[in-house]
Amino acid sequence: MNKKAINRLKVVLVEHGKTNKWLAEKLDKNETTVSRWCTNEVQPSLETLIQISELLNIDVKELIYSTQKD
Repeated sequence: MNKKAINRLKVVLVEHGKTNKWLAEKLDKNETTVSRWCTNEVQPSLETLIQISELLNIDVKELIYSTQKD
C-alpha cells in the first residue's frame, strides 16, 4: 500500500538545517516516532504540529501539504 504524503516535516527540517534527533530531543519524543512522522508512516497530532511550528518559528501550514490544486 502506497502511503500518501500528508506532512512536510522531513522537507521542513532539511530546509531549517535540523535533524530528527534534534526534534525528538526538543519534543521529548523517541527518535523512532519522529522518523515515522517524517516518512508519513504515522502523523503527529495537531498539538504536536503546533509545537514544531513554534520551535522552527514557521506557520503551522508549512508543515502539511495543501489539499488544494493550484
